[in-house]
Amino acid sequence: MQLTDYTREFHKNLKIAYPVMLGQLGHVMVGLVDNLMIGQLGAAPLAAVSLGNALVFIAMSLGIGFSFAITPLIAEADGADDIEGGRSFFHHGLILSTLNGIFLFIILLIAKPLLYYLDQPEEVVELAVPYLNIVALSMVPLMAFQAFKQFADGLSQTRYAMYATLLANLVNVLFNYLLIYGVWIFPRLELEGAAWGTLISRFFMLWFIWEILRRKDKFSEYFKWSKKEMLKLDIFKKILSLGFPTALQMLFEVAIFTGTIILAGNLGTNPQAANQIALNLASMTFMIAVGLGVTATIREGNQVGLKHYKELRRVAFSIFLLVFLIEAIFAVLFILLKDILPTFYIDNLEVIGLAAQLLIVAALFQLSDGMQVVILGALRGLQDVKMPTLICFISYWVIGFPVSFYFGRQEQLGSMGIWLGLMAGLTSSALLLYFRFNYLSKKLIRSKQQKLEYGTT
Repeated sequence: MQLTDYTREFHKNLKIAYPVMLGQLGHVMVGLVDNLMIGQLGAAPLAAVSLGNALVFIAMSLGIGFSFAITPLIAEADGADDIEGGRSFFHHGLILSTLNGIFLFIILLIAKPLLYYLDQPEEVVELAVPYLNIVALSMVPLMAFQAFKQFADGLSQTRYAMYATLLANLVNVLFNYLLIYGVWIFPRLELEGAAWGTLISRFFMLWFIWEILRRKDKFSEYFKWSKKEMLKLDIFKKILSLGFPTALQMLFEVAIFTGTIILAGNLGTNPQAANQIALNLASMTFMIAVGLGVTATIREGNQVGLKHYKELRRVAFSIFLLVFLIEAIFAVLFILLKDILPTFYIDNLEVIGLAAQLLIVAALFQLSDGMQVVILGALRGLQDVKMPTLICFISYWVIGFPVSFYFGRQEQLGSMGIWLGLMAGLTSSALLLYFRFNYLSKKLIRSKQQKLEYGTT
């Protein structure tokens, strides 16, 4: 194939991906706004947000990862023009995601005492606990929102979740400003004010996407809840069979980043604050890759429904090429702006210097991070989740974390060593996942050719 066979897909890929990118960036912006506003209160409150979110991010990875199972099922049904099947997957997925949100809320409350046993500064832990109490409740509206989002994504209608997320971000900024600093009639709650802002914005986000989707003709058939419609155990099992491994995939990746927060905290408050700044910046570019990963899931799921396997492979490689080019640009920007970007968060010179060093490593793993996200998305579109889950575990916890743990000690490379472990894990994941996709896509093509030769379909 010629290069143009891939580049001509860029427009369609970006048309689907850009609302997801902006929506995912909206999620990150909630954390960014919290960090920017709380950073004005000092290094300890900023480190407390980092520590509290360490548990929250693990819960979010499980919940959001689980909801990803809805998208390929909807996309395949849409490709096969099966509205009834798509409606059933949507309804069952919404029930499971909402229950999952309640479960995660309870788990976060139960896990809260763990913060006292992570060898973190006492001042940081005391600030993090009340923050976590409030943010934990936001898991319920967030997971219900995810079900609506993944459903709409599966129909290639990605812009509605973007609208909801961006508007919710404005709500978050408003209530952060009012409640962190105690503006007008509102009390000065500082860290807890940021938590309340997050909770309010996520309830708004859920209300908005429900309201806008149910009013659109495109979705009207899917919002019909018939009294004759029965909940089916086999559909719950189907979603669980995809959702549980996908949740583990996200858990393994987010957990290693959470591990870096704990390892950095062992080095002191300033290294932990620097680690949080670098992670926040890296997560912004990661969410752009997530947008293309969702695009890969949608477009691959459509091709599975159509049984167009050669086209499936061509579309996938067009997305791989696109994310490579985008992440290369971000890598260059991180290196050029490494001394400037941290100053937007804090004025502590030691923290700024440490964060600048970490951004060099973050720049180096941009390519592998972006590639592993989109390849994982493509495999999800093929509904291949078990082997990729094993690959993620090996890459992050057999390869990546041991490197971070050893070289991240004070007597070794400190914070830089922690991030070198991240780079090792992400690069391993990208390579192994690529080999898996290459094998499966070729296998599908061969299988279809053999069926045609023997006169079967």
